[in-house]
Amino acid sequence: MYTIQGGDGKEYGPVTAGKIHEWIAGGRANLQTKVRREGEAEWKLLADFPELSQFGTTEKTTPPPVPELPTSSFSPAIPTGVASTASLELEPASRWLRLGAYFIDLLIVCILIAPGFCLMLAGGVFAHNGEPNTPMMVAGFGALGLALLIAAGVQIYLLTTRGQTMGKKLIGIKIVNFDDESNPGFVKACLLRGFVNGLIASIPMVGPVYSLVDVCFIFREDRRCIHDLLAGTKVVKA
Repeated sequence: MYTIQGGDGKEYGPVTAGKIHEWIAGGRANLQTKVRREGEAEWKLLADFPELSQFGTTEKTTPPPVPELPTSSFSPAIPTGVASTASLELEPASRWLRLGAYFIDLLIVCILIAPGFCLMLAGGVFAHNGEPNTPMMVAGFGALGLALLIAAGVQIYLLTTRGQTMGKKLIGIKIVNFDDESNPGFVKACLLRGFVNGLIASIPMVGPVYSLVDVCFIFREDRRCIHDLLAGTKVVKA
């Protein structure tokens, strides 16, 4: 997140790198604009930030002030002093929406594995001479495994390409990068939020405590759980 100093001497921000790129494209900022990264006290030229200057212009003129929009509309520049730990553009998903998406994902998986589970159960019920019905048990086990593979494949694809699970897609929320609200991709959405987080949660003794604290973190102001902080992501309304 960054704060810039406009031509009128006022400070605008904090805003994402993507928003500054828009201002550069609109002629409201250039390589001579003074910029301060969030958490730092020193003002630097926009040209000193590689992640910003690649879209900049070499024009030496002082950038014009960033215009303020009416209070009834969203303002692209928030004056310094306004507290904001969440997205300046996308609204954070509510706790209820995230909980609803979780239960929808769980329900979908239960529906997919139900046929295989029922076959395995039937293989034990319809035993012959005290022996389980082996063909039925094997068929049930195969159907169960196939259903889990399909569910995992669909979830991974959606998370990688859209930052959504099936539940999140139906509810209308998605996972994005915290800094620029872009698609987090496979590493952040699947490996860090899913695999690494699950690995920590599976540690004996520590795992249950970690899982509880992870869930409780959703009551923070920015609604970011530990797995969000771990992956550098947040969940917003799509």
